[in-house]
Amino acid sequence: METKLNYSLRELAQLAGVSKSTASRVISGNGYASPDVRERVLKAAEKLHYRPSAVARAMVAKRTHNIGVIVFRDKLPIVSHTLYGKIIDEILMAAEGLGYSIFLKTDREMSFRSMDYMLEQRVDGLILVSRLRKNVIDYVKKFNIPYVMVNGSTEDPDVVHLVSNDEVGGERAAEHLYACGHRRFWINAGPGEHRSHSLRLSGFCRRLEQLGIPCGAEPDQEPDDSIRNGKDSVRNDEGYVRIAKSPESSFDFGRKLMEKHYEEFRRGGYSALFSTNDMLALGAMKVLLEHGVSVPEEVAVMGYDNTDPARMYHPSLTTVSVDAAGIGRDAVAILDKLIGGEEGVPRLIEYESEVIVRQSTKCKEDMQE
Repeated sequence: METKLNYSLRELAQLAGVSKSTASRVISGNGYASPDVRERVLKAAEKLHYRPSAVARAMVAKRTHNIGVIVFRDKLPIVSHTLYGKIIDEILMAAEGLGYSIFLKTDREMSFRSMDYMLEQRVDGLILVSRLRKNVIDYVKKFNIPYVMVNGSTEDPDVVHLVSNDEVGGERAAEHLYACGHRRFWINAGPGEHRSHSLRLSGFCRRLEQLGIPCGAEPDQEPDDSIRNGKDSVRNDEGYVRIAKSPESSFDFGRKLMEKHYEEFRRGGYSALFSTNDMLALGAMKVLLEHGVSVPEEVAVMGYDNTDPARMYHPSLTTVSVDAAGIGRDAVAILDKLIGGEEGVPRLIEYESEVIVRQSTKCKEDMQE
């Protein structure tokens, strides 16, 4: 027999001496075939190294076993982002475990083009990562395709979304620094339009206010101007807070913020610095260390996300964890349920965060040991 890379179902049926429909029932496992016929078909399939066409399987099962993942993010990095990269890694592994292949696409413009591409691939479902506009949600709804949203929020009651409870995480960060004896706080806050940064700042400030330390109003100008004119500073006898807002959440912007204001830390104006992600915190801490401000002896520094750089830096960075692995893994598992038509899937799945204490926020009693 001629050696070929792929044989058709018709050729398989001819070798087994059965009809094409009978061979199809045996290969798909759907429908009856006698033990003798099954054995003949399977032996023929083994001899031909027969593999059913993915397109043919999809046509029969009305499923492609493909999932589309779209990351909606307007600034770099995207896939290499310290948090989103972890989530996507988990999505890839979980999908492989359930027999799905992944189409991954990024969308910096938050347009319909990436959605159209996924629909053209006839994906069984979609995982939409990060924030996206309501018109994108309305668009995907038109096609009756299962989807879940990751690390984004919406008031639409029909959307299944998986998020970290960032507001509670912000509260826990404030509690940790307060318990270490800090009363003079500087906050480097990432972009306010991003759900995560906004909620982390909100939770941090809310807990400080409950503890008797009022938080400053968010500045309405660039960070350097707002800090000079004092619009972001509120003081009382118990303590005070300054908020510097950054248009980006990168290491470089953490450096940029602190390069203009490290003198205020050298003069002892602040004893604790909280940033709404690790990269802002690491950028700021590097500048402080370069200008002779010791961490944590003079200033405690704390971030958020529990990324790998936070663990590897020296001093290692105290941070708040985000269950990126659980979010990515569960996104695939829940989408698989939706694809299978399962009902009763919760619309909001929240993940709790915990403080990961490292070298950058030693408490005063610990520093005396």
